[in-house]
Amino acid sequence: MEKLSVEKIIHKIKNEEIFEAVSSDYSFTIKIEEYVPYACGAVHDGNQFRKELWDNCKHTAYERWFEEDPETKEMVKTHPIIIAGLDSRFEYDLNRPPETAIYTDAWGKQLWHNELPKSQKEKSLVKHANFYKVVKALVEKLEEKFGVCIVYDMHSYNWKRWDREVPTWNLGTSNIDNNRFGEEAESWRKVLEKMPLPNGIKSTSKINDTFQGNGYFLKFITQNFDNTLVLATEIAKVYCDELTQTMFPEVVQAVEKYLRIELKKHAENFYKKHKA
Repeated sequence: MEKLSVEKIIHKIKNEEIFEAVSSDYSFTIKIEEYVPYACGAVHDGNQFRKELWDNCKHTAYERWFEEDPETKEMVKTHPIIIAGLDSRFEYDLNRPPETAIYTDAWGKQLWHNELPKSQKEKSLVKHANFYKVVKALVEKLEEKFGVCIVYDMHSYNWKRWDREVPTWNLGTSNIDNNRFGEEAESWRKVLEKMPLPNGIKSTSKINDTFQGNGYFLKFITQNFDNTLVLATEIAKVYCDELTQTMFPEVVQAVEKYLRIELKKHAENFYKKHKA
């Protein structure tokens, strides 16, 4: 892995170079092992939290972890193209537009003791903007090369927060072209519900049950590119104990093993159907 500026990352993408890099400010990673018509994103995988923000933050490290999406990059780690955030969404949220990416409150609790100085906000928003410069360059290259592209937008959610039965997997499709791509969303839902999981966990899957797919990552790509489908894919946090912060690596590994084959197969079927 190299440490590269955003400009150098974009240059490599435009030249179709194979590389793995961390951005020079350590805010995200990108890996391209091969140029293929699909990519995986894990925008909430990170938990870094800039030191100058520590004393001003009312939320504990555990409270921040509770709302982040740990291990979502790990679940797709073998796929050839992955872009993932390293910073906590409590610094800036890559799944929100710039104007709301920096929280004032989070899940019913004020985030800061004192309002953030403009200079601190600007540091975070530069990182947000740089991430999306790279996303834009990446999808541009994939559409240019293949005509169509599919992006698997990986997230997790706190299922114990709900007072009803919720699915292991939720797909948010309210902002995709369902007339054109609805069959692909349904076929992805079917793939996920067949996933074998350890510890007696049943892999159920639904569309727009707990979330509708209103995230900025999906909207940014969908609004800027006509031929790319983004599937906002949320797993309930059955792979950890939300209340004790205990990870279940055997569950993470089972998800990764299944997606290693089935995600690639789904992407290949998408490309066969939609390529020009």
